[in-house]
Amino acid sequence: MIKTISIGKYISVQGNFVRTLPNGKMTVRVGERMFTGTPVSAATA
Repeated sequence: MIKTISIGKYISVQGNFVRTLPNGKMTVRVGERMFTGTPVSAATA
């Protein structure tokens, strides 16, 4: 499942969901790299 995370004020990353950490952050995989950041909420219509 593709998820979006924010890893900085202006940087977001989309990748395959790996896991959710106990502190609420999420890890995603992009190719061979793993990124951890704050999940981005879905936009409301």
